[in-house]
Amino acid sequence: MAAPVSASALELLCGIGLSEQKAKETLRNQALSGLLLQAIEQAQAILGSTPDKATGTLLYNAATRLKDQTHLGFLVQYIAKKEVTSDLQLNASLDYIKNHQLGPIDSADFERECGIGVVVTPEQIEEVVEATVNKYRNQLMLDRYHFNMGLIMGEVRNKLKWADGKIIKNEVDLQVLNLLGPKTEADLEKKAKAPKQKAQKVATESKEESTVNGEVEVQSASLMEQLRGEAMKFHKPGENFKTVGYTVTANTMDLLQKHLKITGGQVRTRFPPEPNGILHIGHAKAINFNFGYAKYRQTLVSKDTGRAYACHQKVDEIKGHNPPPSPWRDRPIEESLILFEEMRKGMFAEGEVTLRMKLIMEDGKMDPVAYRIKYTPHHRTGDRWCIYPTYDYTHCLCDSIEHITHSLCTKEFQARRSSYYWLCNALDLYCPVQWEYGRLNLHYTVVSKRKIIKLVETGIVRDWDDPRLFTLTALRRRGFPPEAINNFCAKVGVTVAQTTMEPHLLESCVRDVLNETAPRAMAILEPLKVIITNFPSDQPLKISVPNFPADENKGFHTVPITSTIYIEQSDFREVSEKGYKRLTPEQSVGLRHAGFVISVQRVIKNKNGKVVELEATCMKSETSEKPKAFIHWVSNPLICELRLYERLFLHKCPEDPSDVPGGFLTDINPNSLMIIEDAMLDVSVKNAKAFDKFQFERVGYFSVDLDSTDQKLVFNRTVMLKEDPGKI
Repeated sequence: MAAPVSASALELLCGIGLSEQKAKETLRNQALSGLLLQAIEQAQAILGSTPDKATGTLLYNAATRLKDQTHLGFLVQYIAKKEVTSDLQLNASLDYIKNHQLGPIDSADFERECGIGVVVTPEQIEEVVEATVNKYRNQLMLDRYHFNMGLIMGEVRNKLKWADGKIIKNEVDLQVLNLLGPKTEADLEKKAKAPKQKAQKVATESKEESTVNGEVEVQSASLMEQLRGEAMKFHKPGENFKTVGYTVTANTMDLLQKHLKITGGQVRTRFPPEPNGILHIGHAKAINFNFGYAKYRQTLVSKDTGRAYACHQKVDEIKGHNPPPSPWRDRPIEESLILFEEMRKGMFAEGEVTLRMKLIMEDGKMDPVAYRIKYTPHHRTGDRWCIYPTYDYTHCLCDSIEHITHSLCTKEFQARRSSYYWLCNALDLYCPVQWEYGRLNLHYTVVSKRKIIKLVETGIVRDWDDPRLFTLTALRRRGFPPEAINNFCAKVGVTVAQTTMEPHLLESCVRDVLNETAPRAMAILEPLKVIITNFPSDQPLKISVPNFPADENKGFHTVPITSTIYIEQSDFREVSEKGYKRLTPEQSVGLRHAGFVISVQRVIKNKNGKVVELEATCMKSETSEKPKAFIHWVSNPLICELRLYERLFLHKCPEDPSDVPGGFLTDINPNSLMIIEDAMLDVSVKNAKAFDKFQFERVGYFSVDLDSTDQKLVFNRTVMLKEDPGKI
């Protein structure tokens, strides 16, 4: 029985920003909760009060990730005193402690290595950015905004390791703008990518032709990339016998000739995933590989039961790598046939008898099960059958019946290859070739159906299509376009080694597609009301906004503007700071697409001193001084719900006990979902339907969720406009 949850402990965890559900979940892990509560109490003793949410998040991450718990108190002091304030510093601290587990820590060395006390001033950032921009000045003048700004960002970050990346980015943008001026029409055009020399070589050496409707068609390099490596050495249809390890019998060549007459020399692969769970991102790779290889290669698109026996060994007896041989292995054929018929008629209990094949598999296991009894209704045949075949029995036979030429599956099925060939040959059937490749995995996720069921049952996620998961239904709900997933699979390619990728590589493919296909709209997440006191009309003005600003040939939509607009709270500051280019009492700002520049005349605050409203005046853009920035806005907005996602797990490998000793359920990111119930959107999205996709300017790419109603639209953030580690 689980220990009762202490009300005081629960209150303490909620006090640092954990949801009540997350706090209760954490308390179930006694080892983790004990360390975390100890850390919070130590921080309280230093601060004299409960740590705020930012400090609490750092404490939670430290308690979760620090393997050397003897030094947890040492790190807590720095977090509580706000000397470790960022993920960058925390990561450096954890790495330092990991490398200094023996003996006491040298505080001076620790502080030096982890940036404790380092203050990077705006002046320092400005100087380093200026020097770096000057270094690339000639190339910048030549390439203009097509220049790879990542070079400048990277060099500045190397020189100012502990500087805020966003401030660096703002300074780089400002200095580049001062050097080059505003973007021209030519700057907005996409720069044609020069083909890589290596890719040209591969395409030249491996070029394949196919005939479609009488026309010769050359396959693209992208497919060649997807099929690089061992897949290029696959056998041709009908030449299965050339594959290493393939079993050749007296009838093999005749069977292959009959196979060729049936298929006409066509390459056939199969739909690979087994129907025992929701498809996930790994299945997407399998589907791409199977269908991709077939498309690339296409020119068009048991009677002998003496090889099996009825066995009464229990499941537990035949588990493992060295189970005892069955005492029924040599029972007479007639007896096994009678028992098998009685199995079919339901005369035995589940597990009382199985039908097993007589072979030794390549991993040394003996006699895999072919049929077992299960009194479970089938979704198609109902209760008509109570015996069901196993994967070892059906896999090869289905492939043979469908005349599959290349049975492509993942590495865990390599041990079944011997049974695959054995059964086809035992039944004197055409035998396809099985070839195994490495699975595709992603960091910061789990794809096991059993683990996803636990996430659903514990309420951590809503269901199998929760947008924080990487099932295909979840990715669809979050707004990932199918072509982006296919492009990702093509980039990953196919190798025999298992591949574990970072999620941002998939997200990059999503951005590439949505940038070309998702029309723009404007959305305000944290609204600040602005009254334009000299607005030039008593009626709403209609503003024409391009669906794709970089290509106005893709059309326009209309939004209204009145004397009352809403802007993001972050787009206004009472006190101007160096590098801040948006609205202040001393600094005007342009309204994107509207043709107006506004200036603050009065700041209105509530009784707590929070700015709640601005009064401003406007001028036409063509008659005013050019502002430093243009911000997005809405007027007469739609009220919608936005769901913002971050990674579901804190660690790259939540299933790794060395990183997450408490199990994956203890590694949930408490900030994986943030809901904004009253976001303000421009009216251009009012007729959007489920799965429609938009780019909300300066905010991210969003997709309409299935929870939307006629009264209120709900949007899922698919990805941010630019990569942000930890966020989706």
